[in-house]
Amino acid sequence: MKINLLLSSLIFSCNLIFSQNNDISSINRFENGELLEYRLHYGIFNTSYASLNLKKVTLENNSVYHAAGYGKTTGLARLFFKVEDYYDSYFDTNTIAPILFKRNINEGGYTKNLEIVFDQEKQTAYINNIKEQTKKEVKTELNSQDLISSLYYLRKFFATKDIKENEYFNINMFYDSKNRFFKLQYLGKEVINTKFGKIECLKFKPTTKRSRIFRGEGSITIWLSNDQNRVPVRLQADLVIGSIKADLNNFDGLLAPLLTKTD
Repeated sequence: MKINLLLSSLIFSCNLIFSQNNDISSINRFENGELLEYRLHYGIFNTSYASLNLKKVTLENNSVYHAAGYGKTTGLARLFFKVEDYYDSYFDTNTIAPILFKRNINEGGYTKNLEIVFDQEKQTAYINNIKEQTKKEVKTELNSQDLISSLYYLRKFFATKDIKENEYFNINMFYDSKNRFFKLQYLGKEVINTKFGKIECLKFKPTTKRSRIFRGEGSITIWLSNDQNRVPVRLQADLVIGSIKADLNNFDGLLAPLLTKTD
């Protein structure tokens, strides 16, 4: 079972609503040292693990955020399909604009090793395909995010006042050396049961088409905590055979307490 399904779906789907202006949110959602860990379930089986670790570092004499994503299969699943994925995103601490993105994956023998440098002023991505030993330049869309930075961009800038229940939104992301556009629907608020207690969440569905993996339209659902953190709490994907659920399994260094309901 591909851990890329977890990371890509989780972060693709969380890259939800991009502001149409350049205002910087005054609300902080995360800070140096935050750790999020997820457990992937396929039916009754625990099949995979993924984590996101956020730190402040210095890059070219500038203080930036470094978000490191890691995923792997575990237990019996690892015997049948060995996966180890590494993602690194360096982005501006205020605008969350990506500066450098790295993707190094091995999924059952399928490998990819990319480094992408973003020039935000020129709207250009400089792509170094380490595996293929090729380099190229690609023009990016305004306000493009990489696979990882998009999650933090959403958490910082998303506001319920900018969206109505059941409305759709178009987003853009630079992924796999291409500009990609996605359409998502906000479904309102929902309280879900987690290992940490009942958590009120914002619920979303990205538009998905039937494929060899997904069952059909609206196959993925995302729940984000409706609190200051806006943490992705759960992802569920309905597959052609069965379904996958990724739950927040552990966390540390949240800016604010994860809110749970007592009733």
